[in-house]
Amino acid sequence: MELSTLGYIIFFTLIGSVFSLIGGIFLLIKEKQTLKYSHFLAAFAAGTLLGTVFFDLFPESLEEAEHISVQGYPEVNIFLWTLIGILGFFLLERFVHWFHHHQHEYPGEPVKPTIPLIILGDSVHNFIDGVVIAATFLVSIPLGIVTTLAVAAHEIPQEIGDFGILLHKGLRRRKVIAVNFFSALAAIAGALITFYIGDAVEAIIPILLSITAGFFIYIAASDLIPEIHHENRRGFALAETILMFAGVGTIWLFITLLEGVGGH
Repeated sequence: MELSTLGYIIFFTLIGSVFSLIGGIFLLIKEKQTLKYSHFLAAFAAGTLLGTVFFDLFPESLEEAEHISVQGYPEVNIFLWTLIGILGFFLLERFVHWFHHHQHEYPGEPVKPTIPLIILGDSVHNFIDGVVIAATFLVSIPLGIVTTLAVAAHEIPQEIGDFGILLHKGLRRRKVIAVNFFSALAAIAGALITFYIGDAVEAIIPILLSITAGFFIYIAASDLIPEIHHENRRGFALAETILMFAGVGTIWLFITLLEGVGGH
């Protein structure tokens, strides 16, 4: 059972990491078209993140909090920890302002971050993604799969921004791919560490899930949804709005199907 869970964690963390590079690779191939469609990807990602929070992470957090409470552990206020997650990532972004907003600095705006900061920030972000994916798989396979989908969806537009800035700073295309590939491996490290200390973190799984919910809400509300409001062209704005709702619907459909074939 442990090996099976570990296999799921490694496989889906790799899937999430590979998907996160797809947008950037397309940027290298067809720059203008990719930048045009990255807004649509961001809108869809916002929906998947919000859907994951309200259809999956919150219900699982409540269930896990009740479970550990019965076992004698202290009661967990998941809404408090969700708020802590939102505020924590706000502070992290303020400390390293390029954490997500660096994609908005390309093209046209001044490029403030240096290459080492971009690489370090992306690696930390990927490490957190790995922790998030592994923590949810420790709860249930369906929750882990849905979380991986949400992680991959929001990573694609972010990686487009990463690739764009690195190219803008003069890094060669081959080096850009190599740097982002090794940065993506940080997700594997985060996932493996979380798995191997899984027994030790059983009592705080509701906290991890709640913080993850805060993480997803923050990304959707501070980074992705403003992109939709920023788009004023009628056809594009309508398409992005529809895609955001489609993202929510996709998560609902995934959860419904996964529950039908095995449940949480």
